[in-house]
Amino acid sequence: MLDARLRRLIDPPLDRLSAPLAAHGLSANAITVGGFAIGLAAVAAIAWRAYLLGLALLLLNRLCDGLDGAVARRRGLTDLGGFLDIVLDFLIYSAVPFAFALADPTANALPAAFLIFSFIGTGSSFLAYAIMAAKRGVATEPRGRKSLYYLGGLTEGSETIFAFVLACLWPALFPWIALIFGLLCWLTTATRIAVAVQTLR
Repeated sequence: MLDARLRRLIDPPLDRLSAPLAAHGLSANAITVGGFAIGLAAVAAIAWRAYLLGLALLLLNRLCDGLDGAVARRRGLTDLGGFLDIVLDFLIYSAVPFAFALADPTANALPAAFLIFSFIGTGSSFLAYAIMAAKRGVATEPRGRKSLYYLGGLTEGSETIFAFVLACLWPALFPWIALIFGLLCWLTTATRIAVAVQTLR
């Protein structure tokens, strides 16, 4: 819901940061993979209940996620880059709830499972629509130039990270955050299915 609006704010500084990286030959894929490694470190920190360290690493992972796209726009978008970006993002998104489950299985395992289940709905509806949009030659611009179509919704990347930030700051509230955000994810999935029915019929 907020991604398109935030894109106008974050793209200019990301473009400035990406210029020296691209000029020195750093590839977008290297940033993507490096950011994924940082994201895994965040997951490990959360699992060990080092929540603030996990939050810092998660935010660094998100910075890399913005920088890889900015570098790719300078050096040229590629199918491999788009593939790695979305797959590794989704892995981190699902790994964070899993980390909270590991941190406190008794309190968090069931809410984490529900949230990951909800991510299957948002992720599959997102990717399936992107496939159909590619077949029809449809592009998306409000979220920046991408390698695949980005179908919006109530819960997008910005809202997901906001939920993770809240959980890291107040880990005892994770069950409630997971439940509420999971329900919002299902609203997103329902609206995406409705859009698909209308546009792909």
